Amino acid sequence: MSFRLSTRSRARLVGVHPALTAVVEAAILRSSVDFMITEGLRTATRQAALVKAGASRTLRSRHLTGHAVDVAALVEGQVRWDWPLYGRIAQAFKAAAADLKTPLIWGGDWKTLRDGPHFELDRKAFP
Repeated sequence: MSFRLSTRSRARLVGVHPALTAVVEAAILRSSVDFMITEGLRTATRQAALVKAGASRTLRSRHLTGHAVDVAALVEGQVRWDWPLYGRIAQAFKAAAADLKTPLIWGGDWKTLRDGPHFELDRKAFP
């Protein structure tokens, strides 16, 4: 099944690095789980609020420069946070990134504070 990004998801990609936008566009076409973009580019004020609330641990987020996106899985049009769904979405992102030769990091692979909805361009290739 092939999914499409909603108008809202496309609006949330405004300001996101074109290489990451291309990965998102390719991933939605190959994902076995529908998803939406919940956040792309963030302001420093928003990031500080997320740190204060405990939802982030850094003021140096890749969201601040448009090098990261967060997604939410959609099942029958409803947002779901079941961990296995994010592994399936990550497979699509990783395959899309490989096809596009775009180094990508998935927050679900982090050793601490695993973040299944988070994808970012690798700092080594995209400082």
